[in-house]
Amino acid sequence: MTTLAEAVRSGALATEERIERLASVMLAQPQAECPVAHFFAPGVYIRQVTLKAGTFAIGHHQKTEHVNVMLSGVVALVTEDGVKELRAPLVYIGQPGRKVGYILEDTVWLNVYATNERDIETLEATFLEKSATSQEAERIMWETSVGSRQVDRDDFGAMLREVGISEETARAQSENEDDQCAMPPEYASRFVVRRSPIEGRGAFLSEPARAGEYIAPARLGGKRTPAGRFVNHAALPNARFALDDRGDVHLYAVRDVAGCVGGSAGDEVTIDYREALKLSGIAAMEKGS
Repeated sequence: MTTLAEAVRSGALATEERIERLASVMLAQPQAECPVAHFFAPGVYIRQVTLKAGTFAIGHHQKTEHVNVMLSGVVALVTEDGVKELRAPLVYIGQPGRKVGYILEDTVWLNVYATNERDIETLEATFLEKSATSQEAERIMWETSVGSRQVDRDDFGAMLREVGISEETARAQSENEDDQCAMPPEYASRFVVRRSPIEGRGAFLSEPARAGEYIAPARLGGKRTPAGRFVNHAALPNARFALDDRGDVHLYAVRDVAGCVGGSAGDEVTIDYREALKLSGIAAMEKGS
């Protein structure tokens, strides 16, 4: 039987049909971590992915020509002409298409795009085309997540009744734009706002955080960052707010929070709004929308 590494080295996986068959099989298996970081500068978006040695990676179809930078690592990249071994440091212009490769040494890879857009979901739709196999896997994961999060929606309703706040009042407080501010750049690389299976839009980590780790500021100088605006409520949260001696509010992990793995955008960051209300009153209660 031909091993995966042998198939990669021979270039036998290069055709789109074979890639899709393999992707279908791989998505049914436990996925490897592939932390993603997002960096922005005027007119530039950089998407950084970290891949461990021994990982077989299938990327989404890139729609545009763009700059690729290998900061570290060695990758056996599958092409229609066979396998090319790419070794960092390396910079090249990638053409539209799909990358398939076996990670020979721990690799940090950058995709660099020309754009002023900063919404991650919009960027993904603009530059990446997901195959039917990937879309179906995402649909199943989404529907499963929505169903499993009903307990959180129910607990949110119970919390509102306990404190005597209507859902309309809570939503108006959340959507008020007068007290919002941008996330400081040093925390923005892994903090992503996406559609949430709990409610509206929520906060996700594209890189992991361990229990007790500082995630991001939630309120600075009386203004809410995206961590204060979009973190949703959960009955069993994975994070908490903490107040410092200056009156600013910060977000910490209370359990391990997973970053991106193959086929998944990472864990949604959640808190218990009851604790947020005790901490700083109704102004600290933010419901993603």
